[in-house]
Amino acid sequence: MSALSSLTPKGSYWVTVRQYRRTLWLTAAAVVLALAVIGSLRIWDAGTPDSYVHQGEQVPANDTGYALLRIAMEYGGGVLILLPLLVAAFVAGPLVAREYESGTYRLSLTQSVSPVVWLRTKLLAATAAAFLTALALMGVFRIGWVRISAPGATAWDPGPYAATGIVLFAYLLAAVAVGALVGQLIRRTLLAMAATGLVLGVVLLVLGTLRWSFLTAERIIGPASAGTPLWPSENGLVMEEGLLTAAGERFDQGICWREVDRTPGLDADPTLWEKVFDQCLDRNGITTRFVDYHPPAHFWPTQLLESGIVLALAALALVAAFRVLRARHP
Repeated sequence: MSALSSLTPKGSYWVTVRQYRRTLWLTAAAVVLALAVIGSLRIWDAGTPDSYVHQGEQVPANDTGYALLRIAMEYGGGVLILLPLLVAAFVAGPLVAREYESGTYRLSLTQSVSPVVWLRTKLLAATAAAFLTALALMGVFRIGWVRISAPGATAWDPGPYAATGIVLFAYLLAAVAVGALVGQLIRRTLLAMAATGLVLGVVLLVLGTLRWSFLTAERIIGPASAGTPLWPSENGLVMEEGLLTAAGERFDQGICWREVDRTPGLDADPTLWEKVFDQCLDRNGITTRFVDYHPPAHFWPTQLLESGIVLALAALALVAAFRVLRARHP
């Protein structure tokens, strides 16, 4: 009994949890629903044994259960990407702005609670709830991910990238900090929610676009011939591929493909397109084919770099939030 009581929130934390208990119950229900869906699909998929063998490896049969599991995982990754936006909107709106808009924050400040303690309590409670929710959803995602991912696969796509790394927790901290700042500046529930979603959405979009430029991509080169495919031996993320002249300049291979398309007799001779393409390369002095890619070793350094940037933004927003609080409630 004493162990249970030690885990029970006390004081201002108890008030915050009690005040938003309905939201917490809805969040818990959403996690349970996600677990039920993914778990049911895994059980359904397990009823159909793997039967397709490709290059000596057994590949999951394309049955209905497996196909639905893949669809559910795609949507599940999207939910995890949007989780920081939901947290930011909740913190900015119902947690902070609505308190000012309705005037209920004055009641808390009359209970021997300083403004700093009042805001800190709300933010810590929101952060704890967000982290626990993220951990639970990441666990559910892992249940499905181990089935649909290839052996040794790296989670390069945005959904798996957020669900299998540490960067999601950095974004959640930023969501709480930005929400606290915007909620105090605007003090109108709906406007604060919209503004916070816009700010954090821009951050997610910009860093999501730039993340694979944090580290220099590696390059492999090979013969330019159309019959010589070039691909990284590692399960990496291909960023760019193309052709190079003898001088090292890039060449638009679309020029040669258009020449192939204009060549008559392709249907009669399937090997003709390769001959025409190689002749076009020779005439233009193309000697090399290249592929720029990120190897699996770049995954965790990229996660750390992006997390560091987001945490720095979160720290700035949090400091600004408490400065605004002290300025208005000295």
